[in-house]
Amino acid sequence: MDLRTWLTSGVDAIEGWQATFGPFGRHASLLISDEQFARAFSSFAERLRENYPFFHPCYAGQMLKPPHPAAVAGYLTAMLINPNNHALDGGPATARMEKEAVAQLAGMFGLATHLGHLTTSGTIANLEALWVARELHPGLGIAYSAEAHYTHARMCGVLGVEGTAVPVDGAGRLDVGALDALLAGGRIGTVVATAGTTGLGAVDPVHEVLAVARAHGVRVHVDAAYGGFFTLLAGAGGLGIEEAPWRAIAECDSVVVDPHKHGLQPYGCGAVLFRDPGVGRFYLHDSPYTYFTSSELHLGEISLECSRAGAAAAALWLTFQLLPPTPEGLGQVLAAGRRAALHWARLLSDSPLLELYQPPELDIVCCFPATGPLAASAIDQASARMLADGMADTAHPVYLSTLRVTADALRRRHPGVAADTGGARILRSVLMKPEAEDFVGELHARVERLAGR
Repeated sequence: MDLRTWLTSGVDAIEGWQATFGPFGRHASLLISDEQFARAFSSFAERLRENYPFFHPCYAGQMLKPPHPAAVAGYLTAMLINPNNHALDGGPATARMEKEAVAQLAGMFGLATHLGHLTTSGTIANLEALWVARELHPGLGIAYSAEAHYTHARMCGVLGVEGTAVPVDGAGRLDVGALDALLAGGRIGTVVATAGTTGLGAVDPVHEVLAVARAHGVRVHVDAAYGGFFTLLAGAGGLGIEEAPWRAIAECDSVVVDPHKHGLQPYGCGAVLFRDPGVGRFYLHDSPYTYFTSSELHLGEISLECSRAGAAAAALWLTFQLLPPTPEGLGQVLAAGRRAALHWARLLSDSPLLELYQPPELDIVCCFPATGPLAASAIDQASARMLADGMADTAHPVYLSTLRVTADALRRRHPGVAADTGGARILRSVLMKPEAEDFVGELHARVERLAGR
């Protein structure tokens, strides 16, 4: 699709709609000449060049990529109206789009019933899920993997709830045996299972966590902010995505997913879904000047946030019309990144210069330089040098990130590494752009050249 054409069409569509309400004059305080704007915009465009090339497959450092053109066209067109999805009064069209898109997300996870809405981030979505957990089990704590996102520990502090980190296994997944022992103490009301950690992309065994939690009468919340859309590939042949953890999400109590990651959306667009619509009772509140146009449920009545961009819902709804959250739709986009990760893992396993840290479960690949001597301190220094050298190489740039791991975690996977320091930085790459599938051979070659310097 030609984005320029559709952005123009979007402006035309909104101007045509506006014209149906009759002419009026713009206030003089808002008028800016093209000459004034040209000067400001020139400086603005130059400032934007300070960014890293998130659009290019040579950038594999963080969970960043431009949104799909359909999402851009949908967002900017709706933004010309600037609806607020807090209430139907503020965004009747986009509020309905949000409900429809959220229903598609619920269907993606197999939820038979749901109550949910979009949020501005996965952090806020997780805050809402943990807040409901506190209201359902007052006085009880929340448990999460030691490698879960730091959001959970921080949100427990915000909510005044005791948070407990559970040890992980040799692949960075929540240790179910340790969880069972913890829950036996009777102090935990909700367990957070992570479907795709942001460090390694590890997937907790949600099905096993669910069984242990239910045996102790404990709720389960799934943080699938990063990995959630990989449920579309669960059990698909040749991709190695285990089916059981993803299918178990349908029986869990709540789940969070971020469409602004693998859902091709602009920031910020998160989502929280509850399996029991009855938790809506915790959101009950009154407002003297909203919710007056309809007796239908307003999104602000099931959300902690108030004002939210209706444009985010419009962008997601339009994207889902073209690339729905199904294996045949959006699943094909994720499959390309997953194939790229598997391909790079094979190249790393055969490399004399690089070591694969552990097999990737999703599309995050971690490795480290095969230093001599093979020691944590040498790996740390070499990884930092490669990170800087890759970004400084103007001819063949490569943008990675680093992940700090403990010496114990490193030796657990690679017993030959000398633990001469407490930990080390290793190289981490996120292959979430489908273009990585055709570029991963070149990416590997560039990283090998960095390791060989």
